[in-house]
Amino acid sequence: MNSTDSTDSVNPVNPVNHVNSATPATRANPANLVSIRIITDDVARLVVFYEKATGGRAAWANEDFAELSTTSGTLAIGSTRTVALFAPDSARPAENRSVIIEFLVDDVDVLFREVGAWCTDFVNGEPTTMPWGNRSLLVRDPDGNLVNFFTPVSPEAIKKFSR
Repeated sequence: MNSTDSTDSVNPVNPVNHVNSATPATRANPANLVSIRIITDDVARLVVFYEKATGGRAAWANEDFAELSTTSGTLAIGSTRTVALFAPDSARPAENRSVIIEFLVDDVDVLFREVGAWCTDFVNGEPTTMPWGNRSLLVRDPDGNLVNFFTPVSPEAIKKFSR
């Protein structure tokens, strides 16, 4: 293997630690994740869902774009009409099967008792404790995107997510 091979020195536990990678520790201006954007055919429908999910209110720029801000980031919701501004057909609504939108909540079991009033698609049925120490409830939003509500329960997870 030569030094430009992308598999050179890859650490399976930390795959970004390989030759030719620029990690935040070495970059002069590291990237900062500030928002996730969902593209949809029905902005209003998703805004209602995520307002209920977060307990917040959306800020509407226009009928094609709204944002819900939390203390750690922003969930942007854009109409399919906005896609062409980036590149035609670069994103399609309701086709995600690889991303999970996650929300840290105070008590996922309490949320589970309330969420049935505004969500009908439960993926894991009821909150489940994961091996990494979070108690999680996985649902789908009206477009089919996976949404995980979780509460840290192990000492390690509680420490990681203490706010």
